Amino acid sequence: MAVSALWWAGVLAARSLGFVLPWALTPPAAHALLFSGGFMPLFITGFLFTAGPKWLALPEVAAARLRAPVALMVAGWVVALAGSHAALPLAAAGVASVALGWGALVLRFARLVHTSRAADRTHAKLVVAAGVIGALALAGAAAALAAGQVDGVRAATQLLLWGFLTPTFAAVSHRMIPFFSAAALPALDAWRPSWLLALMVGVPWLHAAFALASFAWWPLPGAVLGVQAAIEAPAAALMLWLAWRWGAVQSLRIRLLAMLHGGFVWFGGALALSAASLVLRAASGDTASLGLAPTHALTIGYLGATLVAMATRVAAGHSGRPLAADDLAWGLYWVLQAAAVLRVAAAALWPHEGAGLTLAAIACWTVATVGWAWRYGGWLGRPRVDGRPG
Repeated sequence: MAVSALWWAGVLAARSLGFVLPWALTPPAAHALLFSGGFMPLFITGFLFTAGPKWLALPEVAAARLRAPVALMVAGWVVALAGSHAALPLAAAGVASVALGWGALVLRFARLVHTSRAADRTHAKLVVAAGVIGALALAGAAAALAAGQVDGVRAATQLLLWGFLTPTFAAVSHRMIPFFSAAALPALDAWRPSWLLALMVGVPWLHAAFALASFAWWPLPGAVLGVQAAIEAPAAALMLWLAWRWGAVQSLRIRLLAMLHGGFVWFGGALALSAASLVLRAASGDTASLGLAPTHALTIGYLGATLVAMATRVAAGHSGRPLAADDLAWGLYWVLQAAAVLRVAAAALWPHEGAGLTLAAIACWTVATVGWAWRYGGWLGRPRVDGRPG
């Protein structure tokens, strides 16, 4: 995550200074593909094979069993990143390696779900379904790169974002946020009905379907955009209400919990921005929109903040430290939130000042991610400080 941030910060800085870098793939497509398919699946891997067996009432999974597919993914992105600057066939080979590694991990987790006799496997099954979509999207991206089809890469990226990552995070949010909130704040209940889970996962999948349709049928008719807006606007209102219902305000007393809730608020905000952008497109004949504001509200705000909150909790817990966010973690989290606000503002509010605001956003994102890696990276791979196994 930090390496990706440093790469993109370097790209934007070079552009602002007038340096022309070599590109085989367009910079926006390369950025979108790496930031959606790069560090996020690696984080999901770690989560699935630690929390997943607990969900499924199964024994722990040995890390050694995951090394080969994870190595395929990491090596694949090194090759793909080089290929995005040098040659599309090289980028295609790298992304194919990523698809192979991720596909193997999804298959392994699917076998755990199949083996489990736990009463509630719904969340795990939805994660498997989203993971399969992610594997198909990565394979599609590799094929598009091999064929030199940038639109195919863009379509695969939309499928990664809305068909894989967002449903995965939504399913985990539905299971974990009310559980953590009720455990830390006894006045709250762990309210998470099944219909709510279906909506939280279903709306992103519908968005993915509309996004793919737009590549085959551009521009989408105003009536179709209106239907999509009519779905996403009430879903946005429900997600924002749900953030309050799950205790976003009460959570402010507990930093680590507040970090998780703060990320979830962006989910509703992203859907609201998406609905507003769709209305603008429908009303203007597709000549006006909020640009990439909804996308960055989702990626930096919801996915990014949730990842940092969960990874902070995991790094502390698995290293034998207290489950708490210290001043540094709290500060880095708010720097990340600033990155989300600046990037959304660059796209939606002050597009004429977009270059400066975007540079400020990537600076904040880089500080947050590199700072987190420096702070917590040294904890990983070492014996627990409390002397327990692990």
